[in-house]
Order: sequence, then structure tokens, then C-alpha cells
Amino acid sequence: MSLLQELGAQLRATSDELPTGVVSVAMERLRSATELLNWVRQTSIDPIGVPQLGNATEHAEHAAAALRLAQDAIAAYLAQLGLAAEASASPDRDWKAGLREDEQPAARQQEHAPPPERLGPWWRERVEKLTGEAPPPPRADGTPRERPADTAELLRRVAAGVRSGDRARLGRDLHGVNAATGLGLSAVTPPVLHRLAGDLLGHEPGPDDLPRLRSAAGGRVRSLLPGTPPDVLDNLLARICRTPPPAAQAQAHPADSAVTASVLTGVLLARLGRDPATLDPAAPEPLPPRGVDA
Repeated sequence: MSLLQELGAQLRATSDELPTGVVSVAMERLRSATELLNWVRQTSIDPIGVPQLGNATEHAEHAAAALRLAQDAIAAYLAQLGLAAEASASPDRDWKAGLREDEQPAARQQEHAPPPERLGPWWRERVEKLTGEAPPPPRADGTPRERPADTAELLRRVAAGVRSGDRARLGRDLHGVNAATGLGLSAVTPPVLHRLAGDLLGHEPGPDDLPRLRSAAGGRVRSLLPGTPPDVLDNLLARICRTPPPAAQAQAHPADSAVTASVLTGVLLARLGRDPATLDPAAPEPLPPRGVDA
């Protein structure tokens, strides 16, 4: 791989790791919260936080715009260098794309009731497709069964399910969270995967390490996620090794990268013999350079 291609791969990896999808999910959450509080305000003269939520939503929108501008600038720069494959959009960049596929309006239960979360059914349908495990039946009131967790805790649960080899457990853990938490896996996994791959290899991952990582993790990931397109795993491994993706790819479903990255994290942890409970996505350790003992 030439120096120019290596630079392109590094820039593409940087662009992919920008938390565009997570910020977009945060904006959707803030808008939903604002709508709910506006509904509650009908019985109160107290603004109870609506102005503050409005300011927070505006800040999130500015952040999302800045992130997209940065990604577009990187893509334009790569295109000028003639690196068309590296300039393609990140597979999980537009998390709203899946909403247009299967979104169906929910029946309004009462005239002024706040709208239900639109992402939940969409997330569970895709998890079922990836894992082959159906979501648990809803409660008597029709609401989905959830196991509250933040994204870091979800990653530990998924890693524990991978270690046990229990695909049904893996499906339950992924079905048990809302879409915002699940999509957050795309944001927390890149530094963790890079660190774990470096520990497994004994040095910082590079292009020459791609076949070894594919051999070490590919079979296990595919057995736990039989519905995952093979390009998704190949693209994740290429990002870890800071190498261009294998070939031009169609845009992946936004949940695919998040789920596959979490399972790949569990596989690498298992290969290293580490307890998933010790995983801290917020504090990946530094990697030793090539040729330097850890």
C-alpha cells in the first residue's frame, strides 16, 4: 500500500469515528423530550425546562452540522487526491436512513398524547434480522420489554453473551435496549477494538494484519450474527487496521455496524481471555508502536 493510500485510510478512519449518528440520536431525543414537556405544560404555567431543552437542541444541531461539515471536507479532500473508495460515506453515518424503510404511523391513543418512540421497533426488527432471535413478547400494555442500560453496560453484556456463546442471550440483550443506546455502540467501540486488536497482535494493527484478524474473529462473528452482511465485518476490520475498505460497498443499514462492532469486541476479549466485566470503553489504554515491547 502506497503512502498516499495509507494517508487516505487514516483520514477515512478519522471521519468514520466522528460521532455523527450519536449526535443525531441525541437531537431526536431532545426533540421528543421537548414535545413531551410541551404536552405537560398544558396544565401548568411553569415552563419546567422547555427553554433549556430548546437551547440544548440548538447546540446539538450545531454540533451535528459541524461534524457533517468535517466529514464532507475529508471526503472532498480524498476525492481530490483520487481516493474515491476512501471518500465514500461511512456505513453508519445516516442513522435515519432505516426509518424510511419500515416506519409506520402509530395509532393515537388520545388527542394530546405525546408520540411514541419511532426508533424502538425499527431497532428490534434489525436486531432480529442480524441475530436470528425474535424479540421477547411485549408487556400486557403493549410496551416492549427493556432492560435499562447505558451503551457501555450494553457493550459489556454483549461481550459476556459472546463469551458464553449464547446467541439467544445476545439477542435478548440487544432487544432489551432502545435504539439510541444500541446505535451508541458505533461511537464507543472504535478505540476499544483498536486496543484489543493491538493486544492480540502484540503491536499496533496495520494493513498486513488484516488477514490474521479476519481469521481470528471472522468465523465467530458470523456464527453469532448469521444475518450480517459480510461487507460490514470486512469494513470494521479494515478500519481497525487503518487500511482502505476491500471494495466499494452499498450503504449498510445503520444498526449493522453498531451490532457487529459490539460482537467483534466480545470475540477479541474472549480470544484474549479477559473478563467482559472489566471492559471500560471510556478508557482504552495506549498502544505500543511496532517494534517496541509492551
